[in-house]
Amino acid sequence: MYPAGNLFIPISHGRLEAILKEPRDSARGAALVLHPHPQHGGTMHNKVVFRAARGLEDAGCATLRINFRGVGQSTGHYAGGIGEREDARAALDFLAGRYASLPLGLAGFSFGSRVGLEVGIGDERVGFLIAIGTPVNMYDFSFLRECRKPILFVHGERDEFGDVAALRALVAELPSEANACLHVVPGVGHFFDAKVDEVWRVIAKWTMERLRDASELGRHKTGV
Repeated sequence: MYPAGNLFIPISHGRLEAILKEPRDSARGAALVLHPHPQHGGTMHNKVVFRAARGLEDAGCATLRINFRGVGQSTGHYAGGIGEREDARAALDFLAGRYASLPLGLAGFSFGSRVGLEVGIGDERVGFLIAIGTPVNMYDFSFLRECRKPILFVHGERDEFGDVAALRALVAELPSEANACLHVVPGVGHFFDAKVDEVWRVIAKWTMERLRDASELGRHKTGV
């Protein structure tokens, strides 16, 4: 029997396998969490992705994890990031339809951060962004200079795919509207090793603050 919370999201190439989880209390937000590179063993069950989702859930978000095309029971084949951006947009459509009145976030780990940031910056429905293990040594992230949304970076001090100094320099260039926050986990590499639970805690705290800000802004706009 397919586990409760698991579902399939329709898409042009067939379907995306996904897991939807809601917080214990009423959801205050919703967030999509994207996994590492499909050709290097990345799935929605990755330990960092799982901890990131837990942090978001603890903050009050419903979370959606998907398997990119060609992974698990998702149809299709790896498409060099272009097709994976389509997958992310289909997942956002699902979340936006189900939680239309709630703030929407997008988080990603490694390759998932590259896909998620590009999609999230350009999608007006996405209100906040989280990038974990941002592989600045592997991909061009110059498009982040256009970011005008709150963004959290969580990074290992010894990340093999993202030099911390290069990431700090990139974060320093972001517009003030991004209110960018960089949290470096000391002494760990790309997969955060024995400190992976710190990813969970940092994301929970930061997201709680973003949802509080969104709630206060909503009350101000309505005059409540």
